[in-house]
Amino acid sequence: MTQAEYSEETKSPLFYWRKTSILGKIIGLLSHWQSSSYLLGYQDIIATILICLVIIAAPFTNNTLIGLILFASGIFWALLTISEIKTNQITSIHLWIFAYWLISVVATAFSPLKSEAFSGLIKFTLYLLFFALATRVFRHPKLLSWITTFYLLISLIVSSYGIRQQFLGVKPLATWNDPTSPLADATRVYSYLGNPNLLGSYLIPAVAFSVAALILWQTLPQKIFAGFLLAINTSCVYFTGSRGSWIALFVTGIIFLLGLKFWWNEYLTPFWRKWLIPIAIGGFFALLGVGAIFSETLRLRILSIFSGRGDSSNNFRINVWTAAFKMFQDSPLIGIGPGNEVFNKIYPNYMQTKFTALSAYCIFLEITLETGIIGIISFLGVISATFYRGIGIIKYMKPKNNLQAMVVIASLAAMAGLATQGLVDTVWYRPQINTLWWLCVAIIASFPVFNSSTKNHVN
Repeated sequence: MTQAEYSEETKSPLFYWRKTSILGKIIGLLSHWQSSSYLLGYQDIIATILICLVIIAAPFTNNTLIGLILFASGIFWALLTISEIKTNQITSIHLWIFAYWLISVVATAFSPLKSEAFSGLIKFTLYLLFFALATRVFRHPKLLSWITTFYLLISLIVSSYGIRQQFLGVKPLATWNDPTSPLADATRVYSYLGNPNLLGSYLIPAVAFSVAALILWQTLPQKIFAGFLLAINTSCVYFTGSRGSWIALFVTGIIFLLGLKFWWNEYLTPFWRKWLIPIAIGGFFALLGVGAIFSETLRLRILSIFSGRGDSSNNFRINVWTAAFKMFQDSPLIGIGPGNEVFNKIYPNYMQTKFTALSAYCIFLEITLETGIIGIISFLGVISATFYRGIGIIKYMKPKNNLQAMVVIASLAAMAGLATQGLVDTVWYRPQINTLWWLCVAIIASFPVFNSSTKNHVN
């Protein structure tokens, strides 16, 4: 942050609140200890290692180990916060997240299953502390570059093993295909994650950051490697056979294309300014149509999206949504409490068939169930504030031709893709996906935005 940006931040209402409130005064409480601490002399390195440990643990280990690393990350963030001398950047994203957490606390207090809800609240809090730590680290562009590159390298290992499964064959670990469908014996890869839908969602941000790397990395070998990453990750998403991941991949591509069009708009002719996006979308659907003609697997998977209850997977989700809506009607204001444990114990009282469900199979419906109308408004506020700030960052960086904006565009595209798949799937709540979501939010929250015309931060 420059001196001019810092002086403007000190005039903001958020800075004044931080200096006068009881909660704000906790920040820097042990600042006298920081200057003499050997540990905090390496705080950025330690924080980076913790974030990388979460990234490497996510696809390869169990949720318990991931939770332990998240706990360590949260403890370290708390230590940094109470011993911090510098100011902490608080944005509207932070405020909406805090509001979302507060309503989760209230929902836990009034939950009919308080112990299960408290367990869900703890998990949610760990994700938010991970976001807070990542936001601090990502304010250093070099560390941001290292961590995103590290994630891409891990995704390459995951994707490569998934593609290996496609060519060598792999037995399904669950009934992912309708046994009455012609695709009952089709291969759906899952790599190290054990679930094709989970794998597809995990790779959506990898695709977005691969495109960013293709633009940002300077040398020809680096660009070739970035193109290779993009091809491998995209191919593996396709081989998952996950319809939700396919749609998410399409949405991710559209958001990225919109960002690139805005960035290089003045270099386009009037024709391409008007028709670039429609032609790109039309070309994609034309390619999809050709692929559907020659590939029965692709054709049947696409048609199953529109078959309604004719597809067993669709039918199951519709039944879950219907039951979940009835659950919401009984607890509309603050919900039943956070966490899938609460859902799993209450859902059997509403389910229409003998099959139970892991969640509501729609992230927005799930959040509404867990924290009520107030909770979903807060969550939508987080998304709105993140996209508003992300767009502001891109507009701020464009006149400076700062290509770090590509990382912001990639984060927005990845978030849009993950949220899209979250509309019809249950994988968003897994730590492998949730940590990536909050990393994307942290990237956008970490960039300072300074508007020279208004002399104010865009929070």
